[in-house]
Amino acid sequence: MKTYDVVILGSGPAGGTAAIYAARAHLTTALVTGPVPGGLPSTTHLIENFPGFPEGVEGPKMGMLVEQQARRFGAEFLFDIVESVDLSAWPFRMKMQQDDLAAKALIIATGSSPRRMGIPAEKEFEHRGVSTCATCDGRFFEGKPVAVVGGGDSALEEAVYLARMASKVTVIHRRDALRGGPVLQQRARENPKIDFAWNAVVANLKGDQAGLRQVVLKDTRDGTTRTLDVQGLFVAIGHTPNTELFKPAAGAPGPALQLDEQGYIVTDKRTRTNIEGVFAAGDVADPHFRQAITAAGTGCAAAIEATRYLESLG
Repeated sequence: MKTYDVVILGSGPAGGTAAIYAARAHLTTALVTGPVPGGLPSTTHLIENFPGFPEGVEGPKMGMLVEQQARRFGAEFLFDIVESVDLSAWPFRMKMQQDDLAAKALIIATGSSPRRMGIPAEKEFEHRGVSTCATCDGRFFEGKPVAVVGGGDSALEEAVYLARMASKVTVIHRRDALRGGPVLQQRARENPKIDFAWNAVVANLKGDQAGLRQVVLKDTRDGTTRTLDVQGLFVAIGHTPNTELFKPAAGAPGPALQLDEQGYIVTDKRTRTNIEGVFAAGDVADPHFRQAITAAGTGCAAAIEATRYLESLG
């Protein structure tokens, strides 16, 4: 079992940035990519809001550039999947599908996964009209009609944001009352460009080679269907942090990593978790922003904190 100064789990902006900073500090650094090398941004066609790319950058290309930069300083990229993590002893141990590792400092950057509607056409129109991030993709729908699925704070925030650029925003909610906070509800209701489709769920999507053209809505009361003409559909029904590896299990050895009620890793302002030597960065510890640039920032912070932690051990 090879032991590294720092092992990073996850290869999105948080993990990649952490690898750059850790390797530049002359720490032996291994990054385990997980099932999606490059993280969630690698599944995005074009990223336009990351500094340094005035014309935008393709998601897979940005991930490749970050990897090249980290490798330049000596970071190793392991295309593997972690099956279990043992935090009961130091160095921390990870059992993977191919090789097992040990880490003197561990940075968790496993990200989060947007919840899906679960209809077959959702995958077909992904990045061709269907999105899970208005901040990322809203600009592509300037002057066009769009819809938002959900009734909580996230959905209302997306709707208000999209109303700045879209010609019309329809909020699709399975009930007849919103779950979001009163202030957000008021903003959405008072916005003349925001409409509501109550007691409705998305049953199907229709479009052509150019992308999404219609959403088929099903009434949750009587089962009748109708169509809604939109060119963009933003799914805002929540995210699931990728923390299955760290959820308490019966009889699991050692201390449990502290998670909040939603399953996100709890950290202090310096990315430190409740276990000394374990840090968390990016969306796995961030239920609020979920942006590539904020993830990269916390990845930097986690690597600096890991460096200081190892220095304190001599």
